[in-house]
Formats: sequence, C-alpha cells, structure tokens
Amino acid sequence: AGRGPMSWRRLREGDLVGVVAPAGPATPAAVASVEPLFARFGMRTRLYPSCQTRHPRHDFLAGDDAVRAADLQAAFADPEVHAVCCLRGGHGSLRLLDRIDPTSMRANAHKPFVGYSDITALHALRAHEGLVGLHAPMPASDLRLEGAEGDARALFEMLTQTVARGAVLAPVLQEATWHVPGHASGRLVGGNLSLVAALLGTRWAWPVEGAVLFLEEVGEAPYRIDRLLTQLSLAGVLDAAGGFVLGSFTEAEAPTSVLQEHLTGRGKPVLAGWPAGHGRPNRPLPLGLRVTLDAAAGTLTLEEDLLA
Repeated sequence: AGRGPMSWRRLREGDLVGVVAPAGPATPAAVASVEPLFARFGMRTRLYPSCQTRHPRHDFLAGDDAVRAADLQAAFADPEVHAVCCLRGGHGSLRLLDRIDPTSMRANAHKPFVGYSDITALHALRAHEGLVGLHAPMPASDLRLEGAEGDARALFEMLTQTVARGAVLAPVLQEATWHVPGHASGRLVGGNLSLVAALLGTRWAWPVEGAVLFLEEVGEAPYRIDRLLTQLSLAGVLDAAGGFVLGSFTEAEAPTSVLQEHLTGRGKPVLAGWPAGHGRPNRPLPLGLRVTLDAAAGTLTLEEDLLA
C-alpha cells in the first residue's frame, strides 16, 4: 500500500533510532542496556542528553523541563533519525506539553514514535496534530527485563514490516477476560488511565467523540480506579466514546467489578484483557489510527495504513 498522509516509513536494518527521556530518569545500568538492545534488532541508537541527566531539584525527572522538551523536538528534527523512542515512563511528560512546538513532529510525521505509561500525555498532543503514536514497551524499563523477548520481538516486527489498512490485531487475550459484544469504528485513543484523567480540562485532552478508548493502569486500588472512571464519566468521556478496549490493570487488586459497573450497560462494545500496559505481555498498539473494534471476536482491524 502507498504511504498515506499519516503512515510511517518502516524501519530498515541500520536505521538510527533517537532515544529521549521526556519523563523519569533511568539508572546508568539501564541506559547502558539500550544500545545493545536495539543492536540485536539491527538498529543504531542516538541517546539524547536527557537520557543521562537528572533534574537539579526533582530526582523523579530526567533533566529539567527545557532539556527534555528540546531533546524531543531535536530527535524529530534530526534528518539522520528514523524513529523516536522514549527511554522510560514515570512522571514528567505532562510538564512538557506547553513547551513543545509540534512543528518538527508534523514535518516528520513519517517517523515512528514509541512509548507508553506517562508518555500517554505526548501521544495525546500528537493526536491533536493528526499524528499516530505506538503505545509500546520502552528500552530502559520493560524491554530490559527478563522474559521481555516476546514483547521486544513484537515491537520490532511492527516497526520493520508493512502494516497496512485491513491488518487485524488479534492477540491472545489475558486470562479472566470479559467483553460486551458489538462493533465500534473510530480513532484508537487513550493509554494510561491516570494520564487520560489528568489531561481533562486542558487543550490536550484526548479527542474521544466516537473514538475507541483504550485504558490501562498500574498500582491503583479499585477505589482509585473508580474515582478516575467517575471523573471520566462526569466529564462526558465515557458517553462520548464509541467503544472500549481495556489493557492490563496490574500491581493492585483487580478492578474488574468497577470497570464493569462503569462500562457495561452503555450499549457500547467493551473488550477487556488486551495484552498492553504495565503487565506482560505488552504488545504494541497504534494510538491515533482509525480502527474497528469487534469485541466478540477480540480483534482490532486497522482502517488506515500504519507503516509503508
């Protein structure tokens, strides 16, 4: 398929991947593991300064806001860089939204952008620019852990192969899954539930009207999931969405009953158990792309080219 206005150029062996740290810092050992990881899949890497710095006052940030924002923009503007990958999540992406001039992102719409968790904020910014992002594991967190080989292989396969309109994502769903049957077609939006909620009331809130809303979370007790979903409900988000895909909700008691209470009974399809988020497996998902959800079949069908 020919490349559409939003589709990416697929990566080829020897391509250079720019690695940036728009959120939290990584340990020196984690940073040192990044280059060998990409090399295993035939890619070269360029680590931007934010990957090796820390904020002078806030140890939860990888460098100050100006450095992190500048790195993100520089990676997209660099003609040698073919894709931009976030080092890890944590916290800090939200602080960059009003510092980022999306011009270089728009001018380099053919470059894949990879990250999840706190990076949800940057995916939302890109969605407002009509750009796609890959909700996928990151090199200094998930991909360096034991047992992550399957996730890494799935990520690099998606980045290096043509992924055209009509492609069907049909992964093995997580155990104890559930669904509300039905179909919904719209842009796939969302990501980490806390970040989706944190963006409400800002001009970067996810455009949810008619969209397929994906949500995942980590380390939040059911009562906190209930609070976040209630916030989305009161803000009109759950009424506006056309359907729902739920990823992993890990490191806390399973919030199944809370999710079911908020999402069933709306006359909209719901598919739980999608293998994406802070659990494992964590398979790549193209945020911002038009998809069709078939909740009973457990599939997402791409309605636009992703990589050409």
